[in-house]
Amino acid sequence: MPVKSLLKILLLATSAGSLLISGCSKQTTSQLNTGAATTNPNTVQVQQSIPETKPLEREPDAEYVPTPQAIVDRMLEIAKVGKNDIVYDLGSGDGRIPITAAKKFGARSTGIDIDPKRIKEANENAKKSGVTDKVKFLQQDFFKSDFSDATVVILYLDDFVNIKLRPLLFKQLKPGTRVVSLRSHMGDWIDYAHVEQVKCNPEDNCNSEQQHSEIYMWRIPKNLPADLRPDPNIDPERLK
Repeated sequence: MPVKSLLKILLLATSAGSLLISGCSKQTTSQLNTGAATTNPNTVQVQQSIPETKPLEREPDAEYVPTPQAIVDRMLEIAKVGKNDIVYDLGSGDGRIPITAAKKFGARSTGIDIDPKRIKEANENAKKSGVTDKVKFLQQDFFKSDFSDATVVILYLDDFVNIKLRPLLFKQLKPGTRVVSLRSHMGDWIDYAHVEQVKCNPEDNCNSEQQHSEIYMWRIPKNLPADLRPDPNIDPERLK
């Protein structure tokens, strides 16, 4: 074989070998980099999820109207909420009352609302406020809920809903439990432990209805007065 031809063959073989080695080197480096990305012990993945909600069961019992923060504080002050209390807010909206009860007064608290949008919003607000260890929100119809461990119940509903709810409060709550309501009364249950006119400053952003409202507080009696006992002649199903 001529010398020139032999040199060409050797040159081509050397080039092919270099390319093969280079390709293997790149592939190995890529594999090592991929492995490092998936096994790096310093990489930590944290997932914080908001509890899932369910479809809306039925329309809420009352229109959602946010309670100004000044009124929230005053309702909890009237109830003398403390760290040993268990607070329930029936119709809890964006969660500001249970969150304030936990953050400012140290209580454990639960908000109950039938609206999944409000429950989602309330859970997000609790997370932002750093009180998820003391506050929980339940997407429930509060007429079907168990709140028997409450020491304080907060309401911002209307008169009809309050009166409809009254037998359930008497049935579930222990004597001495405080019930605080903004604006709405309890019909014939007029044995108030406290009642006062709402005081709103311009910066409190109270609406006209809230500015002319009262805050009522009752205590669950040990012995229910005869005039507040359920009427045996009325079918309870008619009140649902």
